[in-house]
Amino acid sequence: MLKIISFNLKFRTETVIPLLLQKVNNNMKLKSKKSIFTVIIFTILLSGCHNNKKEYINNEGLIFGTTYHITYESPNNKDLQKGIEATLEKVNNSLSPFKPHSIISHINQNKDTLLDKEFSTVFNKAMEISKITNGAFDITVAPMVNAWGFGFKNKEKITPKRIDSLKQLVGYKKIKMVNGIIMKENKGIMLDCSAIAKGFACDKTGEYLKKEGCLNYMVEIGGEVVAKGCNDKNKSWRIGISRPDDDNFFDNQKLKAILSLKNKALATSGNYRNYYIDENGNKVAHEINPKTGYPARQNMLSTTVLCNDCMTADAYATAFMIMGLDSSLQVLKQRKDLEVYFIYSDKNGNTKTYVSGGFKRFLIKNYK
Repeated sequence: MLKIISFNLKFRTETVIPLLLQKVNNNMKLKSKKSIFTVIIFTILLSGCHNNKKEYINNEGLIFGTTYHITYESPNNKDLQKGIEATLEKVNNSLSPFKPHSIISHINQNKDTLLDKEFSTVFNKAMEISKITNGAFDITVAPMVNAWGFGFKNKEKITPKRIDSLKQLVGYKKIKMVNGIIMKENKGIMLDCSAIAKGFACDKTGEYLKKEGCLNYMVEIGGEVVAKGCNDKNKSWRIGISRPDDDNFFDNQKLKAILSLKNKALATSGNYRNYYIDENGNKVAHEINPKTGYPARQNMLSTTVLCNDCMTADAYATAFMIMGLDSSLQVLKQRKDLEVYFIYSDKNGNTKTYVSGGFKRFLIKNYK
């Protein structure tokens, strides 16, 4: 039975995310504006790597407008859910654009506010990745995301004129942090950290568990994953990557790959879960290109990124969806700490995969 936790934070859920292999509660749904999207709820297939008999505790529920599953070997068999919730609430109070008194909401409202450690950490990482990806990842994309109906404000009527006006409000070079305060070139600039915050929340939860003495744990929030140590079957954690099919919903999950994960973080983004059909019958996916103001038109179907921290993996997974295969591969030449599993369409419309050399070491099975 899931324990449902009520949070104000409603981060945009990245579309296709790592599939965790045991199903729970296939009837839960989230309602988003005019569309109803199925909440894909995943839990873990335990397969640890030690021989003692300490208890593993599972905490799970709804958070950030998506689901979370956290499993850990608890010292003294102590349930740490209250501490986990407090950790997530700090992220909520800092980065939720749905919470009127959060740090990011005050920034969006042009109120003077002193940044906390959580916001500063995410902001600095976001600016770093924006520079490396030449603006494909950009937390100032909020006005465009809102206009298309995927953000924290109501959907607008999209016209070329409206897109041109929104472009004036988007660009990571138009903001900076000075003495603990965000400075904006234009008061209409708004920030949205949804494409990096779930990964950050996974990292912070892992840090909390480690502080409490947990050496073996798996944290999953909306498909972003941090896996450390081992669990009760003397094997690493097994994570599945879903096929990028529009009809690949909870009752009939089809896997593209399975990997064995230990002491790494993983994030996946895709264009086939979080979308709607517009009045003209066109599919509108949530990955908005900050430069064009329109949904990304690249050949990527799904991008999975593996690295040492989930915040970085989360942001790059989004950036690569927008950049497309060729540009993403150019970035990977610079970032030797990233390993990737890309699902994309070739020029003939055939589905292909690109798997980096380091990622292959984690693969247990790669389906055609």
